[in-house]
Amino acid sequence: MKQHLSDILSRDFDVDQQDLAEARRLAKEQNAPLSEVLLKKKILTESQLLQAFGRLYDLPFWAKLPLDNFDTGFARKVPIQFLKKYAMVPICRACAPDSEVMSKQERPVIAVNDPSAFQPLDDLARLLEIDEFDLVLSPRDAIYSVINMAFDSSRDTAEQLVADMEENGGDIISEIEETADLLDDTSDAPIIKLVNHVISQSVKIGASDIHIEPEQYSLKIRYRVDGILYDMLTPPKWMQASLVSRIKVMSSMNIAEKRLPQDGRFEVRIGNQSIDVRVSTIPIQYGERLVMRLLNKSGSLFNLSELGLSPEKLDKIRQLISYSHGIILVTGPTGSGKTTTLYAVLSSLNSPDINIITIEDPVEYQLKGVNQIQVNPKIELTFARGLRSIVRQDPDVILIGEMRDLETAEIGVQSALTGHLVFSTLHTNDSASAITRLVDLGIEPFLISSSVIAVIAQRLLRVLCNECKQPYAPDKATLERLGLTPEQAENSVFYRPVGCSSCFNSGYRGRVAIYEILELKQELQNLVLKTYDSHRIKNEAVRLGMTTLYQNGIEKVLSGVTTIEEVLRVTQN
Repeated sequence: MKQHLSDILSRDFDVDQQDLAEARRLAKEQNAPLSEVLLKKKILTESQLLQAFGRLYDLPFWAKLPLDNFDTGFARKVPIQFLKKYAMVPICRACAPDSEVMSKQERPVIAVNDPSAFQPLDDLARLLEIDEFDLVLSPRDAIYSVINMAFDSSRDTAEQLVADMEENGGDIISEIEETADLLDDTSDAPIIKLVNHVISQSVKIGASDIHIEPEQYSLKIRYRVDGILYDMLTPPKWMQASLVSRIKVMSSMNIAEKRLPQDGRFEVRIGNQSIDVRVSTIPIQYGERLVMRLLNKSGSLFNLSELGLSPEKLDKIRQLISYSHGIILVTGPTGSGKTTTLYAVLSSLNSPDINIITIEDPVEYQLKGVNQIQVNPKIELTFARGLRSIVRQDPDVILIGEMRDLETAEIGVQSALTGHLVFSTLHTNDSASAITRLVDLGIEPFLISSSVIAVIAQRLLRVLCNECKQPYAPDKATLERLGLTPEQAENSVFYRPVGCSSCFNSGYRGRVAIYEILELKQELQNLVLKTYDSHRIKNEAVRLGMTTLYQNGIEKVLSGVTTIEEVLRVTQN
C-alpha cells in the first residue's frame, strides 16, 4: 500500500494536520513546492523533511557527505553552476557511510536534495556517461561543501598554470594580443585562469591584499595574511603586461593608460562568498605595480563582545557609546581594524528608535537599518558636503569615515556640540596624538575639550597557532625589558611560534585587537586647554589609570594569546 507524505509527517514527525493543511493552501497560492513552504514556516527542519522523503521514496538519508578521498573527476565533466542550481553531486561509493547502499552492485551514487528533480538527474547521468546509479538524500549545505571541495581541488595550482604558460609562451602572447577585450576570452584562457586562481587562493587562505610587483627581470606576486606579506608566486616577466591588463579590464580601468596611477573595483563570487576587490595601480620603474584589496562581504560582522576586549574595557566602551552627544575617535594605521570596531559599535546601537547615518569611503559592509552614504569625489560628494546634508536629516548618531580636513572636522565638532553622537577615525600612532592632530587640522583646543568624549587607539596582534605553539621560559633580560619581575611571570606560560601546515608555516593564525582608551575627563580637558603636547597628555592619562597599547599587548602575552616579539613589532616599543 502506497504511503502519502502527509501520513508520514503526521505519524513519524508529529506534524499537526492543521499546519499541513495551511502549508498546502500557501503552496497552492504561491505556486511553490509544499516542501519549500514547510521549511519556510519552520514546520519541519531540512533533515526531517529529507528523512520523510527517504521513507516515501525508499531512499537512504545521509546527513553528512565525505569531504576527502573521493573522486573529483566529475568536476571536469559537469559545470559547477548546474550542480549548485539543482543541488546534486556524484559521490564515491567507497566512501559511502551507508551499508545498505554499499551492499548493492557497484554503481555510482548521486546525492540529491530534491528527489523529484528527474530531468536534471537524467542530464547529470548523461554528462557523467552512466546508465545506472543509486540515489541518496542529503542536506543542501552538505552537497555544496562537496561541490566546492571537488572544484577547488581539481583546479590546477598557480605554479602549474605558470609552468604550462611558459611552455607555450609565444602562442599565448599572440593569442592575447589578437583579442581586443580580455573579457571576450573564454574562461579557459591561461591568463584568465591564472588571475582567477590567484584571487580564489588568496580568499581561501584569508589574505587581505594581493600585490603584483614588477622587477627588472621578473615579476613577483605576494599575499598579505594577518598583516604580513608572503611571497607566493614568481611568474616570468613576459606575463606582466597581460596579467595587469586582465585585472584592469575587470576593474573598468583604462588599459591603454600606463603612465598615471589608477583606481578601480570589481566584485567576484567564490562559492557562496561575495568578495569586493578594490584595485590600485601606480607606474614604477619596471612597469605598473598593482595592489588588490579584498573585502569579504559575506563575512559576518563582529559584536562588541567578540572584539577581544577585557570585561573592564568592554564596560568602558559601552558606557562611552551610551552618551547622547559628543565625539568618539578611533585611531590607528591603515589595516588596524578601526572600521570593524566602529561597525561593531553601530551594530550594538542600531535599533528602530535611533536614526544612524554614515558617510564612508568606501562603504565596506551593508548594515541593515543604517543609512550609509558613499563618498564620490567625481560628483563632488565629499565628506564635508555629505556631512552638511546629514545634519539636516535629524540623525541621532553620525559616523564619519575619516576626518581628513578642517571643514569635515569642524562640522563633526559642531554636530557633537548640537546634540549628536559622532564617531570618526584618524590616522595617528596613539590616542593622545589624536588631540594634536585635531589642533593641526585647525580645531581650537577649547572646542576639542568640550566635544571629544574619548579617543580609542587600536592595533591588531597575530594570534599564536594552537596547533604548533610551543611553551618556553624567557630569560631574565627579556622579562626586565617587558617590565616584569620573575614573580609576576611565574604564574604565566610564555609561548613561541613554530609553524605548521595549519598556519601557513608562520606560527600564527588569525588576529586579535589591543586597545588604548583615553577618556577626556575633567583633568584631561583642563590640560588640553593649556597644551596639546601628546606626550604630556599621554603621561597624564596613564597617571589617571589608562592602559597603553603596549600594556594591553603584554596582557595578551601573559594569557598565552600572542608573543613578546609580536607586541614589540606592533606597538613599536
